[in-house]
Amino acid sequence: MFEMTMARPDTVRGARTRWLRRVVLLLPLALGACGYNNIQTLDETAAKSQKEIEVQLQRRADLIPNLVATVKGFAAQESSIFIAVAQAQRGLTGALARPGGANPAELAQANDALSRAVLPMMTLVTSYPQLKSDAQFLKLQDELTGTENRIAVSRTDYNNSVNEYNSYIRKFPAVMTAKVLGSKPREYFEVTDAAKREAPTVVFNATPAALTTAGLAFNLFAPSALVRGFSFIRILARYGERLLGHDATLKLLAELRGWLFARLFP
Repeated sequence: MFEMTMARPDTVRGARTRWLRRVVLLLPLALGACGYNNIQTLDETAAKSQKEIEVQLQRRADLIPNLVATVKGFAAQESSIFIAVAQAQRGLTGALARPGGANPAELAQANDALSRAVLPMMTLVTSYPQLKSDAQFLKLQDELTGTENRIAVSRTDYNNSVNEYNSYIRKFPAVMTAKVLGSKPREYFEVTDAAKREAPTVVFNATPAALTTAGLAFNLFAPSALVRGFSFIRILARYGERLLGHDATLKLLAELRGWLFARLFP
């Protein structure tokens, strides 16, 4: 009787050990079946993609002051343009340094505001041709273009990751696991009011070139009006769609080409 009583603890411990082993073996399967592992993987992928966007946006924000300083050396009187660019640049750096982490939608808005402020500055080459041959300006222009291209690629990668993550946590049984974990849909990196933005306007008169941040007021004057017009078309073809959006660029190009056609064939 005593021997049987002594054997029971061993039997109980053995049963517990076997039970724990089964739990350990079945736990990965259970976690996989409820979507836990996939949620973590997709969330991490989206977070990594967001960090890449932030790196490129920070690089862009760091390039802007140098570009402003270079352009200001040739066009110091265009102070309103430089002020607008500086304000937009501070808006982007502020969004990047947001307490608690950057918000993708806020970053997209700030980046769009900077793009719209920078475009008038880039078109100053039509009024100050010496900028075209300045080595520092050309170098910074190429660096900025490369950074903008990398931002576009990173934005696509991030939005694709977010779409996959958001779609997954809405499906069963992952939706139940997401609720338990508190996993919420991620925001896309996109301008929320893009459809409401007005296309830039082009103003033609007999005064020197003046570019405003309220849109884009570009004044062409004789005798170099046609040269300036064609130069502006080239600038829009290079930067317009990326900075202003497809529809706004097409509208502005159509208006400018109509003006040039009227000048060529009165």
